[in-house]
Amino acid sequence: MVSAQDKVADIVTSHSECAPVFQKHKIDFCCNGGVSLAEASKKRGVDADALISELQEAIAQRRGKPAGDPRELSTAGLIGAIISTHHEYLRKILPFLVPLAAKVGNVHGDHDPKLRDLARVVQELSDALIPHLDKEEQTLFPALMTGKPAPRLVRDELDAMVKEHLEVATLLDQVHTATEDYTLPDWACNSYRTLFTELKSMESDILRHVHLENHVLMSRFTAQESAATTAG
Repeated sequence: MVSAQDKVADIVTSHSECAPVFQKHKIDFCCNGGVSLAEASKKRGVDADALISELQEAIAQRRGKPAGDPRELSTAGLIGAIISTHHEYLRKILPFLVPLAAKVGNVHGDHDPKLRDLARVVQELSDALIPHLDKEEQTLFPALMTGKPAPRLVRDELDAMVKEHLEVATLLDQVHTATEDYTLPDWACNSYRTLFTELKSMESDILRHVHLENHVLMSRFTAQESAATTAG
């Protein structure tokens, strides 16, 4: 079902259950998902055959359970799903995480200065993501759902979307550094543990969110633009 030449993003698009496997091995399936599994595994020092076995197992475990294919949704349906599943989640979780990260940084920052760095990064994530969600909902998504979107507007907004996604990816890398890959010390209090658990869940959601926008939604319009250019 999965080969070393398959693109990482395509694997996740066809089999969403593979996303946690890639995430476990720190293989980017959203912003840089356009590379083959062989190339991605080599970059991360992961045995490609072992990785394929893990992916096949994840697919086998999901077999027989309903798994909606986002490619089958209309553009309006896909955008609606992105907003209701991912945008609304971020609008709820970020206002919770920002003060929680500040609290943990203030209480435990003397013991571990990285926690103060973490509080700063979580605030920067919120500052970057909330305006990004607003812009997508107010400008990009309505343009994509008009039926005949203005090519220049769509191209500019999609380019901006991808750039902002890369900025968010950089901030998530900083979260990994500050948390030492979500490693909890024995002395961590409940707030500390809750913060790390929710940050890890948020990262998983963001990765799926960005994957849908970059590799399912965006591809529809870049393909249309390419076809129009060829026809012209």
